[in-house]
Amino acid sequence: MPAAGIPVSTNMVESAVIKAPLTDVWHLIKLPSFSQWWSALEKSEVVKGTSDETDIYRFTFKDGTIQEVKQEEHSSLEYFITFSIISSEPALSYTSSLSTIRLFPVTSGAEQGSTFVQWTGSFSGDADAGVLADAKYKRTEGLKDLAAAVSKK
Repeated sequence: MPAAGIPVSTNMVESAVIKAPLTDVWHLIKLPSFSQWWSALEKSEVVKGTSDETDIYRFTFKDGTIQEVKQEEHSSLEYFITFSIISSEPALSYTSSLSTIRLFPVTSGAEQGSTFVQWTGSFSGDADAGVLADAKYKRTEGLKDLAAAVSKK
């Protein structure tokens, strides 16, 4: 692992082809549904007391971390969701992150009928190589979990 202070890219992308139709995968890409497929999460729930115009959810991870995430955008036309972390306990070592999960139908070739899933992350400039490595691991595992959850349908 690179030493602290070495500049790293603060953007990352993980992707996978899931052997299921886009509509089956899209059904799970809603913040309150994340705990139904992402094995890192114990539960995902709406934060009570927030306004009807603000979609904030609490992710309780199995390691005890609790994060509040804000849905920034959700498009049933373009098949993506974007969310940011607005608080974390324990505190994050960086200032901010923005994640997007985007789905694309595979329309031809050997994987026709499958779904291409892309999970990106953009982190503030104070994120180090360890943060990016952890994010890569979590997204890779999350995509495997998503594929497994869809295959059980």
